[in-house]
Amino acid sequence: MQKGAAMFRQDCSFCHGRDAGGGESGPDLTRSKVVAQDVNGDKIGAVVRSGRPDKGMPPFEKSDQDIAALVAFIHTQQALALSDRRKGAGGRKGVDVSDLQTGNVDAGKRYFEGECAKCHSATGDLAGIASRYKGLELEETMLFPKKARPKVTVTTGSGETISGKLAYEDEFVIGMTDESGVYHSWRVHDVKYKVDPALDAHVELFSKYSDDDVHNLMAYLQTLK
Repeated sequence: MQKGAAMFRQDCSFCHGRDAGGGESGPDLTRSKVVAQDVNGDKIGAVVRSGRPDKGMPPFEKSDQDIAALVAFIHTQQALALSDRRKGAGGRKGVDVSDLQTGNVDAGKRYFEGECAKCHSATGDLAGIASRYKGLELEETMLFPKKARPKVTVTTGSGETISGKLAYEDEFVIGMTDESGVYHSWRVHDVKYKVDPALDAHVELFSKYSDDDVHNLMAYLQTLK
């Protein structure tokens, strides 16, 4: 039980709350149909290992023993929550920021430089990100940035290629902000352009993240103030 509680608070509480009762964004697992229908981890284990990329949940590599410990903790919390609800207590809980501060900064920096720096810069677009986003909001932005803007590459009639972030697009005009922050626009029939979906790289990483990767990367991003 203690092992399951420790793992849950390290890997799951940033969305689902310390007691599995739901956080600012993650669902209340004590009311979950998946949990209610789970038998010895057959449902919960599948979700943990596969993740739910469409909802911003990455997969987690867990042994059978780890899954069993997590399942025991979640079912225990479900039983406690049911008892509280019968007594008129309970309710959605927040996320303790300390649960998001368990990673290694140096390891997170190495991961960032190996994976994230292909699209992002600690001194460019992510400069000061830890001042703009706190706690769970920063974690969600890291895993599944809802406000991400697609990359666009424009080739002009003279053959010049310019890349940046998509700023505007309709059937007549394509506009971008380049890496130096300068805005450019063209009539679409005067240029060739390609727009890359903003979240593709993040979705691809869901299947690659280890538990430590997520916590270490979060630790590093919290230093970018």
